[in-house]
Amino acid sequence: MFSGIVEEAATVVRLEKEQENLHITMQCSFTDELKIDQSISHNGVCLTVVRIEEGNYTVTAILETLQKTNLGLLQVGDKVNLERSTRLDSRLDGHMVQGHVDLTATCTKVKEAEGSWYFTFSYEPKGEEHITVEKGSISVNGVSLTVVNSQESTFQVAIIPFTYDVSNFHQFKVGTVVNLEFDIIGKYIAKILKAQLKK
Repeated sequence: MFSGIVEEAATVVRLEKEQENLHITMQCSFTDELKIDQSISHNGVCLTVVRIEEGNYTVTAILETLQKTNLGLLQVGDKVNLERSTRLDSRLDGHMVQGHVDLTATCTKVKEAEGSWYFTFSYEPKGEEHITVEKGSISVNGVSLTVVNSQESTFQVAIIPFTYDVSNFHQFKVGTVVNLEFDIIGKYIAKILKAQLKK
């Protein structure tokens, strides 16, 4: 489990295609602290460390992951939001993020607001659980954020300078594809209500 508090926007240094899989090699400041088989969130996608060498580490994304997330769009030099799994003895500063992306969204507007930024995203809901609520939580590229201006298939988030600099939000522009993970509590409630309506 993750909290949506990004530790670093790391750089993609190598991409290797092997049949339908993609091996993604990253360069980050805490590579020396990692170990094989460790789970790390990459743009909100939970992936396992499979190789560590020369100060870099590698994870593997399978075809389903590439089809359902923005990892298949990565290029060498791109920045990826990283977060190691949450420790049970620490504070949960964001919200409960599983690292299981629900779908992707597209950035439709970027507005600077005297030191902060508003980003608008549009997506195609694929179920009742793919909803946002005003002041609710959502994970965008692995970043725990608060929803503003919630609509049926669009929403906004406000980004402070620290988040803008530490995450890959500073690279977002109109047309950027991002990963969304909707609030797990909201998804359970939506499923329960759907089951009740069928009775």
